[in-house]
Amino acid sequence: MKKPLRDRSRSTFNLRNRQRTRAINLPRLRQILRELLNELIPVQRFEIGFCLVDAEEITRINETFLRHAGPTDVITFDYSSQTEPDSLHGEIFICVSEAVAQARRFRTTWQAELVRYAVHGVLHLLGHDDQKSPARRKMKREEDRLVEKLTSRLPGAGQKKQRRK
Repeated sequence: MKKPLRDRSRSTFNLRNRQRTRAINLPRLRQILRELLNELIPVQRFEIGFCLVDAEEITRINETFLRHAGPTDVITFDYSSQTEPDSLHGEIFICVSEAVAQARRFRTTWQAELVRYAVHGVLHLLGHDDQKSPARRKMKREEDRLVEKLTSRLPGAGQKKQRRK
């Protein structure tokens, strides 16, 4: 039996940049997000907002909605409905200054961290959870797999820094 074709005619995503920490190549990031959502994620439809924010805004969101103190890297709000089980609806807030800080720690680029955070947020919309160790490991494996696929399809999308010789 054939798989049903994806009806992407009603699928949308938007990307907003509300930070001034770093200049963002928005067309390139849109291309990466389009590849992730249209080619790598197994859903019929999606309506997702990606919002790049600074540490102050992510802290405010984190404290107001999650009751956690301080900044974090990514926060996902899932608005999906039980009536549309094969659809994703949500907002993903990504902190650029956290990406810059974590990139140094993990020896990667801050741009690659942004891609990783976007993938992480989409995985939350797909139902992945990173609160407990076994689920966190499973989510991390899927995150790594998707970042690797994105990098193979769009070189540089999630690449580590090149070592100096």
